[in-house]
Amino acid sequence: MQRTLIDINPGQALGFCLAITLFELLTYMASDLIMPAMLSVTSEFEADARHVPYAFNLYLIGGVCLQWLIGPLSDRFGRRRLLLSGCLLFAAACGATFITSSIEAFNLLRLIQGMGLGFVVAVSYPALQEVFREADAVRLMALLGNVALLSPLLGPLLGSLLLEWLSWRTLFLGLGLAAAVAWLGLYVCMPETIGVMRNDGQQQQPVAFNGRQIGQRYLTLLGNRNFLHASLALGLMSLPLIAWIGLSPLLLMQLLGLSSREYGLWQIPVFCAVIAGNLILDRLLVSHSLPRVIRVALWPLCLGLIALIGTALSSAALALLIASLSLYAIGLGMSNAALYRLALFASDDSKGLVSATIGMLSIVVMGAGGSLIAAVGGAESLESFALWAALGGLLCLPLIQRFLHLSVQSPLPPVTSKDDH
Repeated sequence: MQRTLIDINPGQALGFCLAITLFELLTYMASDLIMPAMLSVTSEFEADARHVPYAFNLYLIGGVCLQWLIGPLSDRFGRRRLLLSGCLLFAAACGATFITSSIEAFNLLRLIQGMGLGFVVAVSYPALQEVFREADAVRLMALLGNVALLSPLLGPLLGSLLLEWLSWRTLFLGLGLAAAVAWLGLYVCMPETIGVMRNDGQQQQPVAFNGRQIGQRYLTLLGNRNFLHASLALGLMSLPLIAWIGLSPLLLMQLLGLSSREYGLWQIPVFCAVIAGNLILDRLLVSHSLPRVIRVALWPLCLGLIALIGTALSSAALALLIASLSLYAIGLGMSNAALYRLALFASDDSKGLVSATIGMLSIVVMGAGGSLIAAVGGAESLESFALWAALGGLLCLPLIQRFLHLSVQSPLPPVTSKDDH
């Protein structure tokens, strides 16, 4: 049986996946790859060093600020057209940075570059769900999750190496050229999913774009308790990892005095654990429903977070903290893509709007939670970080339990196994 829901050949399906993967990788690398060069940027523009975090925050704001609009636009005009526009915008903004002449223009371009991430979340993720059958769509989401998580590990190290031979302007030019390659791949291989008859006999019609109706649809969606539970849980369950990404440079390099190489080596077990969780997810999808997969994943996730609390109370060494984080990360890798899929279909509304809302809610939870952990002393000691990160992550449990309980009352179709394809 064909593995896709619309009529495309295997080569086109592979090219579509590779192009989306490249575009997502570039949107994350544009943030992490440039961080080692930011002091050089401010020095060249004779600007204050405070612009270093400003540029990073503007990039994150760009990733969130337009998702509410991008999703409904893709429901109206089609995923393909919007994703091509977003990729082109990202490529142009990266290329324009090569010739920028002021810190103000640089910061504006960082904001525009960040919007590329919004197109990835609000357009490409729903497109994957509409092109591929359920089990394959979940596997692909897990793969894209690996891309997002590897970037903060590899980006700064790779950026430091490249800056030994290239200027920061050349790095941006390279990102722009690579984005042009991604755009070409999407142009050639990406199918349209809006208004196309699927192999299962269903057809997703374009949704009229009306500002007042869109606002009402967002309010209705936010009133959907089942959807809200899943979206907030996605942010909370990822919070310990996001807090680690943001605070580990301070904890390891500034507090413990580790070198940048040692810092990178201590990251490897945590991110490899997420990948291991995704591989376990792939195996479980053959014989388990998505709610069952999540219940299984909660065991390592919760045990890892409880071990983190034990680390905080015992003033244990860095190795135990990393081991606890890694156990938690296995559970996160097993559950994240599955919970996203269930959240996406917790509402009957168009998937562009639903995906945009999931992205905005989860990112707000992660951003606010990470800032709160830092504010209460999470960057001052390993023990403080372990305690507050674990407590924040455990807040996802009642939301997930409530969501799964409601899902049993109105179950989704079971995951299609490999044997059915």
